[in-house]
Amino acid sequence: MSIGIKVKRGLDLRLEGGVADTSAITAKPTRTVAVIPDDFPGLVPKMDVREGDRVASGQPLFHDKARPSIKVCSPASGLVKAVVRGERRKILRIEVEVDGSVSTTHDTTGVFADASKAKSLLLESGLWAMMNQRPYAIVPDTEAAIRDIFISGFDSAPLAVAPCELSDAGKEQMKAGIRLLGLLTKGKVYLSRRPCQLFPMLDGAETVTIEGPHPSGNTGTLIALTKPVNKGETVLCLDLPTLLRIGATALTGIVPMETTVALTGSEIKEPKMVSTLIGASIEALLDGEVKADGKHHRIISGNVLTGITTPADGYLHLPYTQVTVIPEGDDVDEFMGWASVSPSKMSVSRSFPSWFLGKRLFNPDARLLGGRRAMIMSGEYDKVMPMDILPEYLIKAILARDIDRMEQLGIYEVAPEDFALAEYADTSKLELQKIVREGLDYLRKELE
Repeated sequence: MSIGIKVKRGLDLRLEGGVADTSAITAKPTRTVAVIPDDFPGLVPKMDVREGDRVASGQPLFHDKARPSIKVCSPASGLVKAVVRGERRKILRIEVEVDGSVSTTHDTTGVFADASKAKSLLLESGLWAMMNQRPYAIVPDTEAAIRDIFISGFDSAPLAVAPCELSDAGKEQMKAGIRLLGLLTKGKVYLSRRPCQLFPMLDGAETVTIEGPHPSGNTGTLIALTKPVNKGETVLCLDLPTLLRIGATALTGIVPMETTVALTGSEIKEPKMVSTLIGASIEALLDGEVKADGKHHRIISGNVLTGITTPADGYLHLPYTQVTVIPEGDDVDEFMGWASVSPSKMSVSRSFPSWFLGKRLFNPDARLLGGRRAMIMSGEYDKVMPMDILPEYLIKAILARDIDRMEQLGIYEVAPEDFALAEYADTSKLELQKIVREGLDYLRKELE
């Protein structure tokens, strides 16, 4: 069965630096990979290895302190180079020096027939930690009854790339992944796609064809427009690359740790697709790719809305599919500063000339362009959020730590990424994604 949805509220940012040829993929080997515990919200890491240990690809590096069955595994075989810690000995990252090709093989006997074996495979392979749940937008609870499963089949974020057609192997992996995930729920498996995407016939999944601007590719949008989450319910969320990894692991017993990354942004010489390992070194990925134009650069692991600012000696963050490089903007001397109405300045407001320039692409930098101020109740958020909630009132309830009001306004439906566009359009310059993340963590702490 297939459902058709047209998203009307949202916004596609017209940015320079998109990948023109998505079929050409360049290999980018990396000497070091890293796993970053902060990429797995809701998980408190407890180490399973030490510096100097040798690990195989797919071997657990750490597990969740409260739920030991949830494991995060090494993306490569080699030597544990460093366990980097911060304040109060918080684990910031685990670095592995790549020097081999030994992979952990998992037993896949009966995984397509037994729900407990299917869940055990996902936990042991580390794939469970690559998914998240609603409510709270955290690594899924192993004991929760999963109402439904939602899979985002495309990424609508700025400059992101979504494959229009899968290889024959990819189609088999998709079928296997859907079949395995279907055992984990008594409800349905929903898979979103663009009209141009050619997916195989999938038994056990309901295909949702979505048209419209970003955030049409977010799982939050898929959930909100098909079957919203109510209090007491838990749904599982994942993206297409994770689904394909699950299918490949179920078929072969080995987790594929390779990933295809889009190098995007106006400061990339030639935006392209590259193949590398999960958690690859940013230095290896960007070697020879960034323009030598004398500008200061902002390197983002991910897209410009939800990505994480990463130093040049940093590492690729989950979901491991995009790196964006834009000008930092701290070396710009602009006439009238933030108040400039230059036609080269991108804005969501119709008071700027850029609104009338049609399909022109823009080259924004990372400046805030304005100061933080009191919250303005203007309906700005509603224009870019297709979810049936009152986002401004929800943000106020989170700031007030009013749990009853938060629940009434739909906090169980949302994740920080759902507020990324609203944060971009916000006149008040509030850090909405941070506010939502803190609100979800507070709610979970108080109720659990």
